[in-house]
Amino acid sequence: MKREERRQAIMDALVEARAVDLDDLAERFAVSKMTIHRDLDDLEQTGLLRKVRGGATIEAGTQFESDFRIRELQDGDAKSRMARAALDLVEPGMTVMVNDGSMAALLGARLADKPPLTVITNNMAVIDRLKDAPRITLIALGGAFSAKFNGFFGVVTEQALSRLRADLAFISAPAVSGLQAFHMDDAVVRTKQAMIRAANRAVLLVNHQRFGRSALNVLADLNDFDTIITDAAPSPETGAAIKRAGLRLTIAKD
Repeated sequence: MKREERRQAIMDALVEARAVDLDDLAERFAVSKMTIHRDLDDLEQTGLLRKVRGGATIEAGTQFESDFRIRELQDGDAKSRMARAALDLVEPGMTVMVNDGSMAALLGARLADKPPLTVITNNMAVIDRLKDAPRITLIALGGAFSAKFNGFFGVVTEQALSRLRADLAFISAPAVSGLQAFHMDDAVVRTKQAMIRAANRAVLLVNHQRFGRSALNVLADLNDFDTIITDAAPSPETGAAIKRAGLRLTIAKD
């Protein structure tokens, strides 16, 4: 097997299992552990995985989020349910902001079902899917493109957002701990925060598996969001804390 084929097979295994073992990979591909180490090192350098003791993972860490191309392949059913719940908040005639992320990309594509709308986004996947949608006014935010997050960020993006206003902003987060949402990347955080400030109401989209985790940067307090949408109930402790704080939590149903 060629090197690139082996590395693609490693990524395929990670998408399926979320973590891989170094010894198992060496045996599977009939190569040395050092060869697998080099494969994992190179894949880590491109932001596709995170090396851990004895292997690698695509699970988020405090400073790591997997590449958009990986996240796009994960948790499809959960994302679909959350997108449907989010779409219930959208009414024709609204101006809606959609941030980066694979969950937001799925929601953004479905906004074509609620025309007429104005959609403001820095998410390249949403731009691609809505650019020809009838009765959708698409405002694509420029800036510095990040392949890892498949979106635009930076000063240009933030300045554009400061001159815009929306009815709703859909904001996704990879980590929620206590009553705060977190993200690993400071440029992504600044863009999400600018969207929250520019919207009359903000909605947080977060997979239930991301509760009880933190990341390097505080994104927002949960009370900055009008509604929190998730795909399944978080732990009883987290659910109780959210209820005590008087926050609105929506569990997306089938």
